[in-house]
Amino acid sequence: MSRIGLKPIEIPQGVEVKFDGNHVTVKGPKGELSKQIHEDMKINVEDNVITIERPSDHKEHRALHGTSRTMIANMIEGVTNGFQKSLEIQGVGYRAQMQGKKLVVNAGYSHPVEIDPIEGIEIEVPKNTELTVKGIDKELVGAVAANIRAIRPPEPYKGKGIRYVGEHVRRKEGKTAK
Repeated sequence: MSRIGLKPIEIPQGVEVKFDGNHVTVKGPKGELSKQIHEDMKINVEDNVITIERPSDHKEHRALHGTSRTMIANMIEGVTNGFQKSLEIQGVGYRAQMQGKKLVVNAGYSHPVEIDPIEGIEIEVPKNTELTVKGIDKELVGAVAANIRAIRPPEPYKGKGIRYVGEHVRRKEGKTAK
């Protein structure tokens, strides 16, 4: 039984949700999102509350039940509050800066790495060692943050690299001289 899939989703004031078959469109103060939900899932709306039902207890339907509910809940959360991921850069000479709309990261390579932001994503650099990725689509925000982190993932010996704020990197002991 899916505990997540059974939870109802409340539609906040100022958010408009439209269903065209299993194509869901959510419009709110921050923007508009639309996604296709699996055709087996049944979506019910009553008194500003969305519930999702599955047709059977097959393994595939149980998996899709919670996923479908979470996708719709994330769309509603995104158009009301938005999502953000924060990254920090550690290492001597490692830094990031904005040049126009491009993000330029110096991470120990012979050349700076340039990233063009995707439409709907906003990248901020409050300090040259801190980044914030903001947007209304949770999946897209996470993907852009993961691509930035992949430029130079944190290494376990000195801890240098780009990491999420609060991410713990297990440190290894280096070589020891006898």
